[in-house]
Amino acid sequence: MIVAFSVAPSGGPSASSDGSVHDAVAAAVRIVRESGLPNRTSSMFTEVEGEWDEVMDVVKRATEAVGEYGTRVSLVLKADIRPGHTGEIDGKLERLEAALGD
Repeated sequence: MIVAFSVAPSGGPSASSDGSVHDAVAAAVRIVRESGLPNRTSSMFTEVEGEWDEVMDVVKRATEAVGEYGTRVSLVLKADIRPGHTGEIDGKLERLEAALGD
């Protein structure tokens, strides 16, 4: 499965003077990267690929880390659940690029 998620704190001194929550997001991304699961981060979401329990554990720990930066946490999550398929975090993009090249 691939999960794309975005997590951000609110309620408290979580944001910098310009409204950025980059420190909190960095804490979440650090957990994702240290998990060893295939992942990538863009300006809006972090994607992580693996089995259900391991992916959800990473999302939970990342969300808890962000919770340290505020009194409330917003979590947006989208999952692509496709049993029996691995390597889709790159495979889906490779197929898209091939289709665009046609």
